Amino acid sequence: MATKTLETIELKILLKLLGLANYEGSMTQVKPNQGTSAAERNKICYRLQDRRWVTLAEEIKKIKLTSSGKALLSVDPSELPITKTELKIINACGKGTITPGKTNVSPAKERDSLIQSLTERGFLEVVEAEPKKITLTETGKTFLLNEFTPSGTASVSLNLLGNYIEFLRQNQANDSQQKNNQSFQKPQHQLADKEVLELIIQLDKEYNTNNYLPIFYLREQLQPPFKREELDQVLYRLQGNDKIQLSSLIETEGYTPEQLKGGISQRIGGSLFFIQVTH
Repeated sequence: MATKTLETIELKILLKLLGLANYEGSMTQVKPNQGTSAAERNKICYRLQDRRWVTLAEEIKKIKLTSSGKALLSVDPSELPITKTELKIINACGKGTITPGKTNVSPAKERDSLIQSLTERGFLEVVEAEPKKITLTETGKTFLLNEFTPSGTASVSLNLLGNYIEFLRQNQANDSQQKNNQSFQKPQHQLADKEVLELIIQLDKEYNTNNYLPIFYLREQLQPPFKREELDQVLYRLQGNDKIQLSSLIETEGYTPEQLKGGISQRIGGSLFFIQVTH
């Protein structure tokens, strides 16, 4: 489990990330202090990545062949498990460690993708790489929201403190919005019989039940605000007014015990289980 404490210089990098759009940016944007070297900054960021609080996108600077890659040089090209362009990269590395540009493969985006693929298959080895982009992960967000406990003394600017406060406020607002959205999933008032009928038609279309809507779908939407008995009475009234027909379930296979409980029990015969709208 990740520790809930971190060094001031690590904290500054995370707080700088909080001030960037989408919590991501270039490495130069998260330099913790004026006198911090790029090498020291990168070292700290790799440490944060090891804790899974950030991810780093790297630029490959130097590559070389692995023993498996060297073995490819003596194999008949027609029998190689690589493409012609990949073979071009392998051959370029035949003389030793080189930069990606020395492979003479373009465009750069395609070249880098092929180098990554060859590395993952064990034919190339990255000798030197430099982080270019840093992104706060969901684990990092969770840490800062729920686990981080400031302690001791530290010199942190008010701007960085402001980033953290805004981050907390934004997530609090998101939580409130999510709760509000959830509260609107069900009606907040007792619906009239006509509105219940409209909802039955809507659910039949949504679940594609061909005018045989199982009652449990309606209960999921309307209990609460309706109590079970109140909804039963609405259905009886709609049936009495020839708006719907209620029918029993003959075969119970395919339904869970909880769904079967959604039916209306009868003294004689099986429970009323399906709703059919009369047209």
